Amino acid sequence: MTETFTAMVIDAVDGKPKGSFRQISIADLPDHDVLVEIAYSTLNYKDGLAITGKGRIARRMPMIGGIDLSGTVVESRSPEWKPGDKVVLNGWGLSETEWGAFGRYQRVRPEWLIRLPDAFSMEQAMAIGTAGYTAALCVDALEKWGSIKPGEGEVLVTGAAGGVGSVAIALLAARGYSVTASTGRRETHGYLASLGATEFIDRAVLQEKGGPLQKERWTGGVDAVGSTTLANALSQTVRGCAIAACGLAGGADLPGTVLPHILRAVTLIGVDSVFASREQRLAAWARLARDLDKGKLDSMTAVEPMSNLPQLAEDIVAGKIRGRVVIDVTK
Repeated sequence: MTETFTAMVIDAVDGKPKGSFRQISIADLPDHDVLVEIAYSTLNYKDGLAITGKGRIARRMPMIGGIDLSGTVVESRSPEWKPGDKVVLNGWGLSETEWGAFGRYQRVRPEWLIRLPDAFSMEQAMAIGTAGYTAALCVDALEKWGSIKPGEGEVLVTGAAGGVGSVAIALLAARGYSVTASTGRRETHGYLASLGATEFIDRAVLQEKGGPLQKERWTGGVDAVGSTTLANALSQTVRGCAIAACGLAGGADLPGTVLPHILRAVTLIGVDSVFASREQRLAAWARLARDLDKGKLDSMTAVEPMSNLPQLAEDIVAGKIRGRVVIDVTK
């Protein structure tokens, strides 16, 4: 075990957060009970905001970025984990209030970890990452609500070519739902169709200001965009149905009205992946193991060295990333 390693550290530069590579020692890590040797992390939209400084993700600095990891336990003061255990961590404030995964090692709390599912390799677990796990939480939420039924109606997925959208389409299609993908990139239509999308709607249509009650169309939806897109989706949702919202790529505002909710009984389900319970996490990963086609997962995934993070961060914030990016923290 090397005493020092390279990490992507978010720090204040001229009063603004900015990510750069820095040497970190094992001794610098937080005094948590489990030391994990990280094999892979991922690139999420939140990671892009943190590294570029285009969003104030890190609430204290310096902060190691990276909200996901897969790896092997090296040391443990917890009876729950022992050296050699293969583990996955998603969220729990990593890169915000807790040092994250863009480095070779990290010390974490035992309750943050789950065991690497037998169905996936460490690389595949990070191809899923927070984006895919969040997509599974959204599908879980919609099915529990009961508004979507296989073969009946249209289910909308916004930000379709992104990480959440890609996995959501694959999961919904595997369950027999008719999926309409919202994207502004026509060149991704073939890719999205290969994941299971059957219809497309240009994101510009959902970005236009619309009326509070529009023609009913969606029996459910997974929204990673927010803002006007979400407001329009709610205004177009079928009476008694629901939209699961998990992101804000289009903005944190919601310029809508209460009318869809009080006149059509439309429900907005908020999905928080960062502090989801262990029960929710295990259910989401069980769904991924059962329903996510590994061939489709491979088709949406690229593996990149950690050294490429600065440019990748710019690309994901600019909407240039398709699908999922796995980060090899050893390179």
